[in-house]
Amino acid sequence: MPIINRIAEFHDDMKTWRRHIHANPELGYDCHETSAFVVERLKEFGVDEIETGIAKTGVVAIIQGQGGDGPTVGLRADMDALPIQEVHDNGYKSKVDGKMHACGHDGHTAMLLGAAKYLAETRNFAGRVALIFQPAEEGGGGGLAMCDEGIMDKYGIGQVYGLHNHPGEAVGTFHTRPGPLMAAADTFTIAVTGKGAHAAMPHQGIDTVLVACQIAQGLQMIVARNTDPLKSAVLSITTIHSGSAHNVIPETAELGGTVRTLDEEVRELVIARMEEVASNIAAAHGAKATLDYQRGYPVTVNHPAETEFAAGVARAISGEDAVDTDVAPMMGAEDFSYMLERRPGAYLFLGGGGGAGLHHPEYDFNDEISPIGASWFVKVVETAQPAG
Repeated sequence: MPIINRIAEFHDDMKTWRRHIHANPELGYDCHETSAFVVERLKEFGVDEIETGIAKTGVVAIIQGQGGDGPTVGLRADMDALPIQEVHDNGYKSKVDGKMHACGHDGHTAMLLGAAKYLAETRNFAGRVALIFQPAEEGGGGGLAMCDEGIMDKYGIGQVYGLHNHPGEAVGTFHTRPGPLMAAADTFTIAVTGKGAHAAMPHQGIDTVLVACQIAQGLQMIVARNTDPLKSAVLSITTIHSGSAHNVIPETAELGGTVRTLDEEVRELVIARMEEVASNIAAAHGAKATLDYQRGYPVTVNHPAETEFAAGVARAISGEDAVDTDVAPMMGAEDFSYMLERRPGAYLFLGGGGGAGLHHPEYDFNDEISPIGASWFVKVVETAQPAG
């Protein structure tokens, strides 16, 4: 596997960086220590420019190539952890109760730092590279916040690339696809209002528990019978709350959950049908239902030309047979989608081998893939913007 020799030489450094970040996890936009650690390393590497405080704790670092004028390519890594209690002691276990790097953002940051160290040393490319260290990927929309604060225009970023580890796939393999790769992730709440009554006299009330249950069943028919079977959608009800006493029919009930779609037309259909199903079922029983639908991350859509380019770089590192450009879309979500809405680019998964899956309390990033990911980041820059 032809990773860059110089990057292989500081593999232990990347491992040390990653494990430090792992032991000191931070959530959302509050990545103050992580951001400071990143900045300290970038200064050691001698990058040309560092801007901090973007989207509160985000960082952008610029490295100027020595191969002449050219455009700017963006490389992104996420920095935030998850509110999960780590359950095993690996020698660098989280020092913070209830917080851990259960998605590998510690590894993504270490890989991009490794690429930064190499690129600052060699500068064997034209134009510039913008290294984007982003907070708040796990539900906070940090990618959108950084875009809204103008990083794409300010630094003249022409294309942007990201990488995510993928436990369960063979070490060093790459997985992606042009077009929709990951789903839009929305949330909803349905408030049901009826009429409270004594549980022994149900005829005097309007039972919101029964109405909520029927709404829950009715919503499942949207995916089963309203959406095109060849277009994916997921509608999951994850919370139902109502009542506080065994002998009282509650006046209100509330359902909540998530909707995942890969197509904007399907997304709009699901929203419209949810409104109709909930309100009409409630009305049939004399109750009222109100839908509060919150749009979350949009679909992560890879640009075709940039996806093929990024896959070609991966083939040069891992070999032809180690790169799959026809993976099935995933119903998870990723806020790199906002960056891909602003600029052409691509998002890839890098196989991390066995072990616990993402968002699991036993998950741990495989440090053996760090030189592979760092080499891919570097070769994206050097191939997209060759010196001379």
